[in-house]
Amino acid sequence: MENAKIIGYGAYIPKYRIKTEQIAAVWGADPNSIKNGLKINEKAVAGVDEDSATIGVEATKNALKRAQIDVSQIGAIYIGSESHPYAVNPSSTMIGDAIGAGPNYTAADTQFACKAGTAAMQMVLGLVESKKIKYGVAIGADTAQGMPGDALEYSAASGGAGFVMGLADEKDACAEILETVSYSTDTPDFWRRPKEDYPQHAGRFTGEPAYFKHMMGATNLLLKKTNTTIDDYDYFVFHMPNGKFPLLMAKKYKIPIEKLKPSLVVEKIGNTYSGSSILGLCAVLDIAKSNDRILITSYGSGAGSDSFSIKVCKGIESKRGNALLVEDYIKNKQYINYAIYAKIRGKI
Repeated sequence: MENAKIIGYGAYIPKYRIKTEQIAAVWGADPNSIKNGLKINEKAVAGVDEDSATIGVEATKNALKRAQIDVSQIGAIYIGSESHPYAVNPSSTMIGDAIGAGPNYTAADTQFACKAGTAAMQMVLGLVESKKIKYGVAIGADTAQGMPGDALEYSAASGGAGFVMGLADEKDACAEILETVSYSTDTPDFWRRPKEDYPQHAGRFTGEPAYFKHMMGATNLLLKKTNTTIDDYDYFVFHMPNGKFPLLMAKKYKIPIEKLKPSLVVEKIGNTYSGSSILGLCAVLDIAKSNDRILITSYGSGAGSDSFSIKVCKGIESKRGNALLVEDYIKNKQYINYAIYAKIRGKI
């Protein structure tokens, strides 16, 4: 069976930023302690007219600029998020309409905390490789919320990424998905009940028994299934709930920092939840060369991880410049204070 390929990829990050110092000042916290603990300097904040659907639209438009395909041939649109603008009414069809797709496509919104985007990628991958569809779009986007004064408020951010996937020659593709695996258990480290505005979390429990157990479980399973070692990969992308956890993952596997650093967008934009690991992937694709190998492992509370072995294709060089890079969005920023942040994010 021919492997599915990423024909086009795209990112979107809102321009608004709030610094860690701004949030810490409101709650009387030590900003240096927060920054040293989380390794996050500032986070991206969605504007009053932005949500996970609009972020998904912009990311998909960028992916289509690189894919250069006929949108009428898109057979699936899946978006993963834990902040869909409607409880009942799909984000996926709004995105489909905005990009001019359809109506002959399957659409669905996925939810699995921060790995809903990679789950969408796996679903599209299956449809493409079974030849049920020619092209599919997978998206992960969030406008994450943290309760005022909670530790999550320093990290919960906004942003997303989208991927156009299909079967293509190497010269027409950005990357090839060689293999994917998942590791899932019932581990309730993070949750939000119906009608509640903010999620709750189990504090330090989210570390070893949740994040690291599943991240390592999926990564080890992928290495075993592909008969590869850490040394076979040029870049690594690990889900970024903060800047500290992916660094600890790299330490556990003795991964050189230069193989991880390009993906660590969390330090500059925060944790974009369903967009987190795949924005890291986009950042790597922005600089990777043909035949480079990438290992990406996502994480979603509840809990599970998806891991992918990816090879960069020849088409990356000609396609990369067709849309804005992740770094372009990181640099395009406007700082806001806590009052404006609280207003546009509906906290007051």
